[in-house]
Amino acid sequence: MTLDTEQLPAWVTWQRRPFPDANLLLLHGRQPALVDSGFVGHADETAAWVRAHTGQVALVVNTHWHSDHVGGNARLQAMGAGIAASAPEAQAIARRDPRCCLAEYLDQPVAPYTVDEPLDDGQVLRLGDADWQVIRTPGHTPGHLSLWQPGERLLVVGDALSDYDVGWVNLALDGPDAAATALISLHRLADLAPRVLLPSHGPIPADPGAAFATASRRAQRLVDDPAGAVWYAARRIFAFALMIRDGIPVDEVEPYLHARAWLTDAARLLGRTPEALAAELIDIMLRSGAVIQRDKRLYAAAEHTPVAAETLQVPFPREWSVAAPAKTETTDPL
Repeated sequence: MTLDTEQLPAWVTWQRRPFPDANLLLLHGRQPALVDSGFVGHADETAAWVRAHTGQVALVVNTHWHSDHVGGNARLQAMGAGIAASAPEAQAIARRDPRCCLAEYLDQPVAPYTVDEPLDDGQVLRLGDADWQVIRTPGHTPGHLSLWQPGERLLVVGDALSDYDVGWVNLALDGPDAAATALISLHRLADLAPRVLLPSHGPIPADPGAAFATASRRAQRLVDDPAGAVWYAARRIFAFALMIRDGIPVDEVEPYLHARAWLTDAARLLGRTPEALAAELIDIMLRSGAVIQRDKRLYAAAEHTPVAAETLQVPFPREWSVAAPAKTETTDPL
């Protein structure tokens, strides 16, 4: 059961999008703002949607820097929008850290952008005509943030949770406590007792309390079963790779996986060779129905929007041109 969007304030426009994009959340007013901008392959569609609904946004706020959340940043920035993101991500973006957005690590392209406004926990942002509080909610990524509008009790949760899932965690890069950190963030969000949850994927939950209860149980499983958390992340990352490439030829899938840094890290944590893990991952996902084989290609079975191959031809962050520094200095955990 999901919430009817008619229960949202008139100054909120929300649109659910299938993978590889995040949902669209537009906040109307004197300073129109967009939360997250989708995948780079659909940046033009995102920009067209923004123009149709508000003309131009003043600010894009990223819940975190994964490719399905920041892919339209460059296009919207070229149209005059500012970009706001968590302070640690802002500093890494400003210095063009090769690890930005985990784009190269995950093999998920992101067009170059800059961050105009670094955000810290507790900061109040004027988005549209309403004040929103920034809440740091690390776990899915170290810089993940959520947004809280206390007047309407609206809570933007990014990938912290959805109506059906929780965000995957990267134990290899973010450490063995990443799942526990994500669970703490969930509890912090649940304590706000929101009227409406606005997730980046899937529908708006009809019952926020039930959604938090389900998410907490799933997050606890990731804490209790680190190997399961590694497998969960691997399945999600592999499915996304298939989505954005319109599948991968069967005879190219294993070589593709062998070359991925995320798979090498997962294999190390699971005590396997990359070759063994790649073969097992493909087998498990085929048997579960998460991946299907058709015309000598493997495809992700989940609903997703096709991506034109030419839109993936953007440079990895190590090749981005030098950016202007972010506005404030912060301690960078990366």
